[in-house]
Amino acid sequence: MPHAKPAAAAALIALVASPLFANVDNVAKVDVSVDISAVNNAQAATFWANLEADLENALAARLTDRLPVEEVKPDDDGKIDGAQIIVDIREVELASALERELNLGDAVLVGDVTIRDDTDMANTDTYELSVSLGNADVVVPEGTLVLLSTDTSGAYTRLVEAFADGVVSRLK
Repeated sequence: MPHAKPAAAAALIALVASPLFANVDNVAKVDVSVDISAVNNAQAATFWANLEADLENALAARLTDRLPVEEVKPDDDGKIDGAQIIVDIREVELASALERELNLGDAVLVGDVTIRDDTDMANTDTYELSVSLGNADVVVPEGTLVLLSTDTSGAYTRLVEAFADGVVSRLK
């Protein structure tokens, strides 16, 4: 892969040049919502059944140095001290790959991410984040034999990790 270094450098430059990063030192709350009941495909609903908890855990694992020791409670005005990361996963995309015969190359996580800080409006950001196995940095060393299988746990885990990495990379 002779073009990997220039592409990686270009991606890094694009990431650094983006002005929409929340300056988040403390994260008071991480909340992921997924309405699995809205996924009409039973196989897809089973595949994504633990997504809400798994994505919250993946985010918390990446933010351990920014999370409070105790639960943060709102003040008298209802404001919470610290940033809140709110993720709403779009259910329609969750079924798409499974509806096409479990083509995990098409599996995608798309969600709206809101960073809200009641005490510092400069730490506010809202954006759509989309990750797929195509952009989840699945790297196979040259000469490695790749076998595709119906064991989808690795693909699921990589999608969750890539989404969590995408959220955390937008925090300064």
